[in-house]
Amino acid sequence: MKRSLTVPLFFAFVFGVASMRVGAEFADYDIPQIPYQSVPNFLKYSPEMNLGETLGVAVNSKGHVMVLNHPGSANNGGPLYGNATSQLLEFDDEGYFVREIGQNVYGLGYSHSIRYDRYDNLWLVDKGAHTVIKFNPAGYVTMNLGRRPEGFDEFVHLEAEDAVAVDGFFGGPSDVTWDADDNIYISDGYINSRVAKYDRNGDWVMSWGEYGSDPGQLDLPHSIDSDRDGNVYVADRTNRRIQVFDTEGNLLRILLLNAPFDKSMQPVLGNVNPDLPDETQPWAICISPGETEYLWAADQHPGRIYKLSLDGRILGVLGESGKQLGQFNWIHGIDCSQEDVLYIADLNNWRIQKLILNPGE
Repeated sequence: MKRSLTVPLFFAFVFGVASMRVGAEFADYDIPQIPYQSVPNFLKYSPEMNLGETLGVAVNSKGHVMVLNHPGSANNGGPLYGNATSQLLEFDDEGYFVREIGQNVYGLGYSHSIRYDRYDNLWLVDKGAHTVIKFNPAGYVTMNLGRRPEGFDEFVHLEAEDAVAVDGFFGGPSDVTWDADDNIYISDGYINSRVAKYDRNGDWVMSWGEYGSDPGQLDLPHSIDSDRDGNVYVADRTNRRIQVFDTEGNLLRILLLNAPFDKSMQPVLGNVNPDLPDETQPWAICISPGETEYLWAADQHPGRIYKLSLDGRILGVLGESGKQLGQFNWIHGIDCSQEDVLYIADLNNWRIQKLILNPGE
């Protein structure tokens, strides 16, 4: 676990606001492997509650762990295609099951991510229903953004390059975050290629971004988070980069996950592709609290988690693709709210992993 990598790392583009001039910095430095342990059988539940695809995980101020689970069917039956399938399962800080919330909520269709705000409200982003839902700590819905389509709707069949974004509506939203004034930022990502901004009352403010690969454009913004200065970090998945904006949508810099890896490695799903770019796709991001904030990011292949400074320097990596404990098969969500602990939504391994970083220190 102490092995190091020495790489030329092209880690950040800085864009001038007026001229949009691109500047690049190169650095040679060691990227250490971060030692970690995965806690066996952390979540404790009955065998009647087997998990399906786990798309999200979030931890509140009490240490309770909320899991966004996709079971086989919300109704124990029904059609495979288009079937609603989303559950919100809460566990205590020791991993014991507490309750399920959100049953029969209209906006739960094919939910994509969850996050707690600083008041312990749980926010759920539903890719299938095109909604963003706020639950208070008691489990009641207190705000809905967007609107679920009524049955068949051509809107849901649009391709990203053909989409026309409309204020107040979403097209396959993926994630949510907030700034210090409680403004709400939503990565509106699978159909619309933008970030939507609301104020704390749920009133529409603005949006930025459009489909494309140029600086400031987006192609499947898949995850979003913000630092304490209000900068908004967007995992621009298909473009293989993380773009950082201010609260008005001005592009500040671009970060890359480009630590080297063996491109002849067999993916957990898919064919070997030796022609892959050096930059891997960011699927999930999380900014940790504390005196010094860090950006944690995960890719799909080779299944690694990266620790970065907020200017984009890769400080360490951990993990690999696989099906065993401590390996990952499509990391879809990260919670980094506790020091030296990561909670991972290990989507295609159908589990949540609790990782203890730097064990023994």
